[in-house]
Order: sequence, then structure tokens, then C-alpha cells
Amino acid sequence: MTAPTPPNTPKRAVLRHVRPSDLKAAAQLIMQATQGAINITEGVHQSVRRRLGLSNGASAEQAGGLTGQVYQAVRGVTRLVGRGTDTVLGLLLPLLDDPATHPEASPGREAVLAALNGVVGDKLLAMDNPLAQPMELRFDGAPLSLGGAEALAASLGTATGPHLLLLAHGLCMSDTQWRRSGHDHGEFLAQALDCTPVYLRYNSGLHTSTNGHQLALLVERLVAAWPVPLARITIVGHSMGGLVARSAVQAAREAGQRWPGLLRELVFLGTPHHGAPLERAGHGVDLLLASSTHTAPFARLGKIRSAGITDLRHGYVLDADWQGRDRFESPDDHRVPLPLPEGVACYAVAGTLVGQRGLLADRLMGDGLVPLNSALGQHEQAERRLVFARGSQFIAYRTGHLDLLSSPDVAAQVLAWLRPVPPTED
Repeated sequence: MTAPTPPNTPKRAVLRHVRPSDLKAAAQLIMQATQGAINITEGVHQSVRRRLGLSNGASAEQAGGLTGQVYQAVRGVTRLVGRGTDTVLGLLLPLLDDPATHPEASPGREAVLAALNGVVGDKLLAMDNPLAQPMELRFDGAPLSLGGAEALAASLGTATGPHLLLLAHGLCMSDTQWRRSGHDHGEFLAQALDCTPVYLRYNSGLHTSTNGHQLALLVERLVAAWPVPLARITIVGHSMGGLVARSAVQAAREAGQRWPGLLRELVFLGTPHHGAPLERAGHGVDLLLASSTHTAPFARLGKIRSAGITDLRHGYVLDADWQGRDRFESPDDHRVPLPLPEGVACYAVAGTLVGQRGLLADRLMGDGLVPLNSALGQHEQAERRLVFARGSQFIAYRTGHLDLLSSPDVAAQVLAWLRPVPPTED
């Protein structure tokens, strides 16, 4: 007889943070993955039959005759199992812990959800899967209420003032991951500059421009509900967060929104303004797999990655950069050149894993994910080059992409940029 599991075991601790909706969402994902595996298997089957001259006139990816009926039957069984699982879960969910009785957030769960949204967040949203994370603004670990000045003031408590600091995380991350090795740039700058840190949480698997439009609307609502008159907005974006910020500023200006007039500074930490080599390499693998009839079905695996990830191939920030094109087909850079916003002080921090700058470091190393030239906005084509003012760029040596979040040198440099210059005495 198996002894009962003690209530304080790691297994029980993990289960305590599993939401009822997580189970249904996971079941939906598993069913979708199973259907995808069936499709890939059938595609390989067909490619082999064509190679042997046994094609019976069916399509390139779907079998015909008795074989096709077998695959259709397997798909039907999968759908039935999925509906049966929904029924069983519907009976079990009321017996599980209600998250309202355990409101504390699990850092592990949030990290997994953030990563999942980064990889397949667009598909989660299209499937109406509960694991798709909505965009929200957060303060002190909780969502901000934007229902009006009174509700927002209650969410912020005494942490209100004329200076708003907005922090936007990167791909596969969340607002909770600004804290690294005991340091949080938001908390550090808030204390030093007497500003209010508000953290963005978003589905990083969506197109960057989609998140940009949503962020522009959210910030406009935030400014309208701010309890005191705002005089200054500063945005700090890490990695993809910097692209989302640029996109939001452009979208807000095109819509005639108010808040860009209050934006004073944009700080980019390891932002891939001109893309990231890993995504370009992923696209190369797609093309390689698709070049052979035997491996072509497996190219679907590469196409699982989200719109947010493929936007990082060249650093897309506008709708026009991707609309009307198959994002898996062309390796070319289709961006409409977008300069840094006028009237805003823009700063760029780039990390590099080496000890000093050189040609090899520029082209190959960077911070492990983003090359120096991309993070600094440099480009061989003048129309794509981002022009930062002198003294507005900083290279953090021996610093990886995530280490930019905890580097004391980076924190000190950002503070030096943002701290008001004291007036000189005559």
C-alpha cells in the first residue's frame, strides 16, 4: 500500500499552483500536438511512396485510398479523446484548488507560461487557449486597475508622482524576471530618481507591431487615469521589449495619442534593432528541410515558432514589415525604415561576452543572442541606421544577454543618463 504524500512535498507544492484552466489548456495543446504529429507522419509516408513510384494520385501531403482512411480514422479517434478529456476535466475541475484561495503567484509557473507564450503565443491566442497571456500593466507584482484615477490610485498606494517609469521585458519572459541576482532595474531607478515603476506583461509570441498597438492604447489609458499630473515618461526595454516600445511610440503618434508628448527617454538594453542571428539561422534550417521531399514534412516543426520570434529575424516593428507576406518564405529584410522618435532622448546598451571590442566580437559574439551592431542600431545601409546622440551608447563587456538585467555597470550607466543634471552656478 502506498503511503500518502506529505502535504509539503515538492509535488504537492507544484500542484497547488496548477490552475484548473491550466489542465484544460494543456489537454487542448496535447490534442493539437497529436494532430500535428499525425500530419507529419502522413507527409513522410507520402514522400516515401512518391520516391518509390507508388503515388496513387493523392495530394503531396495526404494519402488516399485505404491508407488515407486509416489516417482519417486516427484523427477522428484523437478528436473523440479530446472531447472525452474535456468531459472528464469538467467533472474534476470543481474538486481542484480554486486559485482564489491560493492567490500567491508561483514564479516557476509564471516563467513557464512566459516561455510558452513566447514560443507559441500566437497559436494559443488563435485557439482561444486560456494559457494565452493578455497584455497588462503591473505594479508591485499585481495588475494595475485602469478604471479611473481613484481605482488606479488605490492600486499604486502612495507610489504616485509626476515621473512614470515603464519597463518592458523581452521574448519568453515576464515582468517578474526583471529581478535577477537580487537586482531589479525598476526598483533601483525608482529609488534613485523618485519615479513610479510600472511593469509591462505581454504575450511575446504575437507580432511586435500587434503588441505595439496594444501598448500604445494601454499607456494612453494609464496616463488619463494617473492620479497626479504627469510630467515625464521613461521607457526601459530589454531585448524584444525595446522593439515593442519603438512600435508603440510610432503607433501612438500616428493615432494622435497624448502620451508620446510626455515621453522623455527611451532606454534599450540588448535590443535587436536589426535582428538576431539565431532566428535567421532557424529560417535557414526551414529552407534546408524544405529542399528535400523526404525532410519537407519536418519543416512544419520549424514553423511552430511564433510570429514574435520570426519578427526578430530582422527586427520588425511595423505592421507593414510583415503584413501580406508568408513569414516563413522570404529571408529578405522587408522593413520600412523607422528612425528613432524625434524629441526623445534615446540610449542603447549592448552586451558582449568578450573583454574588448573588435571585429570578431562585433560580428560573432555580441551578448550571446544579439550582435553589437544590432544592439547599437548600426547598419550598412544608411536608411536603416539608427542615429544615437554622442554619449548615448554603452557597451557592457563580459556581459551576456540576461546579465544586462543585473549588471551594476549597466545600472550605473542608465542612472547617469536619466538623472537630471544639476544646474551650474554662475
